[in-house]
Amino acid sequence: MKRLKELFQKFVNRETVSYLAVGVLTTAVDYVVFWLVNEALKRTGMDVAATATWAQAISWFAAVVFAYFTNKAFVFRNKNYEARYMLKEFGQFFAARVISGLVVLLAQWLLIDKLGMNEYVAKVFGSAFNLVFNYVASKLVIFREKS
Repeated sequence: MKRLKELFQKFVNRETVSYLAVGVLTTAVDYVVFWLVNEALKRTGMDVAATATWAQAISWFAAVVFAYFTNKAFVFRNKNYEARYMLKEFGQFFAARVISGLVVLLAQWLLIDKLGMNEYVAKVFGSAFNLVFNYVASKLVIFREKS
């Protein structure tokens, strides 16, 4: 029981709880933009796989910008707002998100176009991957305390 309590305290703290809260808001931005763009593109007559791919790319970008600023300010409490520093930091943040975004785009193409999965169900799988990958990248590389 003591070991379980120690593990709980190690993984459930201000940072992880705020990361999850910001993640929920980022996911909301992602899903709302995805839905708006996906539904708008469907009206043009594009096929579902194409509309979902474009909607994913656009919603991903909107979510990345939102996530950078909220993670910097509220999760990792990085107070260095020097332009040069932020440019480098945003570059790292963006690069990590490009990697996870490309994985999600590939997964959506496979799941929707090749396996016939509903585009919204495929989106949930992509979000789960993003949650884990992006936290690890942010914690260990982007917003780590530099000595």
